[in-house]
Amino acid sequence: MQPRARAHALTARLLAGGREQFSCLLHCFHEHILDVTICMGPSMLPTFNTDGDVVLVEFWTKKTNALKAGDVVVAKSPTNPKQTVCKRITALEGQIVTVEPQNAFQQVRHHVVPQGHVWLQGDNLNNSTDSRSYGAVPLALVRGRVFYKMWPPSEMRRI
Repeated sequence: MQPRARAHALTARLLAGGREQFSCLLHCFHEHILDVTICMGPSMLPTFNTDGDVVLVEFWTKKTNALKAGDVVVAKSPTNPKQTVCKRITALEGQIVTVEPQNAFQQVRHHVVPQGHVWLQGDNLNNSTDSRSYGAVPLALVRGRVFYKMWPPSEMRRI
């Protein structure tokens, strides 16, 4: 093989390896550090718009067990694993949650959040399917904490 052909072959292998390494790095970043996602639907009005807001989700807070009441999180839906939900943590394990009746036939209910679970609710209580319907959510279903709203640009801010 000619020196020039050898150099081209080596360059091609290095570039291919660089793409693979970059892809691996990007995957690890996306799975363990930061993700960009869209929160949409009426359940989080007025924090997020019905037609969808682009947000940044970080994973460090969950991995270090530092989630707290008031944090907005993205989680797998407990009722449909193909969907994700964007809700606010309103209670942590061991805390008591009072659920007001949704209609005249219901009574006030009290729930103790089990160990390893959180209580999630939408900000728009009148139009949110959340822990009031499906109960406390296992922490294993929580993906990460929403910390920044990126879109629309006029509403860019920390969450």
